[in-house]
Amino acid sequence: MRHHPMSEFKERLLARIHDRSAVVGIVGLGYVGLPLAMEFAEAGFTVVGYDLSQRVVDLLARGESHIQDVPATQVAAHVSAGRFRPTTDEGALSGCDAISIAVPTPLAKTRDPDLSYVVASAEAIGRRVKAGALVVLESTTYPGTTRELLLPALEGRGLTPGEDVFVAFSPERVDPGNPTWHTKNTPKVVGGLTAACGDVASALYAACIDTVVPVSSPEAAELVKLLENTFRSINIGLANEMAIVCDRLGVDVWEVIDAAATKPFGFMKFTPGPGIGGHCIPLDPHYLAWKMRTLNYRTRFIDVASEINSEMPEFVVRKVSRALNEERKAVNGSRILVLGVAYKRDIDDVRESPALDIIRLLAERGAQVTYHDPHVPSFREDGHVLASVPLTADALRATDAVVVVTDHKAVDYGLVADEASLVIDARNVFGRIPPGRARIVPLSGGLLNPQTGAHAFTA
Repeated sequence: MRHHPMSEFKERLLARIHDRSAVVGIVGLGYVGLPLAMEFAEAGFTVVGYDLSQRVVDLLARGESHIQDVPATQVAAHVSAGRFRPTTDEGALSGCDAISIAVPTPLAKTRDPDLSYVVASAEAIGRRVKAGALVVLESTTYPGTTRELLLPALEGRGLTPGEDVFVAFSPERVDPGNPTWHTKNTPKVVGGLTAACGDVASALYAACIDTVVPVSSPEAAELVKLLENTFRSINIGLANEMAIVCDRLGVDVWEVIDAAATKPFGFMKFTPGPGIGGHCIPLDPHYLAWKMRTLNYRTRFIDVASEINSEMPEFVVRKVSRALNEERKAVNGSRILVLGVAYKRDIDDVRESPALDIIRLLAERGAQVTYHDPHVPSFREDGHVLASVPLTADALRATDAVVVVTDHKAVDYGLVADEASLVIDARNVFGRIPPGRARIVPLSGGLLNPQTGAHAFTA
C-alpha cells in the first residue's frame, strides 16, 4: 500500500470532521452505541449503525427505539433524513471515515473477560476499514486491549497508526435513566495510540460532545473507566458493610449516612442496597483484577468489595426469613411480592440485577415469588419467562411479605404501606413517606413500628 505523508491523511480527515462530510460508523447499537449514533446524527454527520441483530436493525429502520433513553421520534427523524442508516451489512463499514466500537464485554463464569465481541468487531473492521480512517474502541475492558487486540487487526492490512490509520480508546460513560447527564454533556476521555491519533479522535468527539478530555495513551483511558467504577464498587461495598454493622448494632444505617453527609469536606455519600447491578459496576473492577493477576498482583480492595456486594442479596433474604419468622410464618409456602427487578431506579435494564438473585434465593427456599415493575413487563431468567403482576390492594393483601428491591418513582408506596402487612425495605423508601398499617423492616436497625415510627431493634 502506498503511504501518504501523515499530515495528508490527518488533515483530510480533520477537514471532513470539520465540515461534517465524514461518515461515522457505530458498531453495536445498544445502550452505548445508539445514543452515540444519535449525537453524531444531531451534529450533522451521516451515521452508519452496524449491528448483528436483524431484529434491532429492522426496528430502528422503522423509526422505533429499543433504548429507553433514546426517543423513537429522534430515531425516526434521522432515519427519514438519511442521516442514520442501520444495517447488518458489514460491507457498509468500508465507506466510513471513523468507526466507533460499542459492543458488550461481559465476564465469563470464571470472572475472566469475554472479549469475543471486541475481537469479532476488530476483525470485521480490519477487513473493511479504508486508509486514513479513525477507529475508536469504547467498550469497557482491561488496560492494553486497544493495543493488543484492535491494533493487530489494522496492522494486518498494512496500516500504520498515526500515519494512514488513527486508533484510540474512549470509554463510554453512559448512565441509563440519568435525567441530567447524558452522552452529549458528559465529558469524554480520549487516549490515542499516537499524538496524531489523539488529535483526530478528540476532534471527532468534540464535534458532538461538549467536553473532551485528552489523555496520553489508550492504556490511560482504559484505566480511567476502570478507576471510576472500581471507586463506586468499593464505596458501595463500604456502605453495604456499614449496613450490616448497623444491623448488628441495632442502629439505622440511613440515619448514620445522612448525618455523615452533612460534613462539607472529606466525605462523599454512598448508600447501601440489596446488591449492585448493571453492566458496569459489578463487572468493570474484575477486568482490572484479571489484568493484575496476569502480572502477579492481587487487587485486594476490589476482591473485598465484590465479596460484600455479592452477599447483599443473601443478606436481604435472611431479613425476609427473620421477619416472616416473627410472624410465625416460614419462607417455604409464603407468598412474596418483589417490588422492582431493574438494577436501578426508573430504567428497564435487568442486567446483573440483585433482584434476580433475591427471587432465585426465595424460590429455592420454597416461596411463591411474584414481582411488580412498571418498567419491566417481563423478563427471561434460567429459561423461564416471568411477568410483572399488577400492583393492587387485593394483591398486596394476599401477600405474606413485600420486598422493595428497586425504588421506582412510579410505584404507589402509599398503597403498599396501607395494604401490605409486612414490607422488607432494602431502599429506605418508607423512611421518606408517612407510615401505614404495614410493619416495615428496614435494611438495618430492626423493625419500624407503624404507630410510633420508632425502631424495635431485633438484631
